[in-house]
Amino acid sequence: MGVIVHKLLVKRKPGHLYYVDGKGNVCEAKMARGGKRKKKTAKKKK
Repeated sequence: MGVIVHKLLVKRKPGHLYYVDGKGNVCEAKMARGGKRKKKTAKKKK
């Protein structure tokens, strides 16, 4: 398990994942899901 070095180092955005790469840089990646909620769609009638 990792250790928190500095808690407020990066301003986080919703829907993004933050990690430290092999060189020690903080990287940001957009998550496949998350962030904004999707609108519900109406069901089709037959």
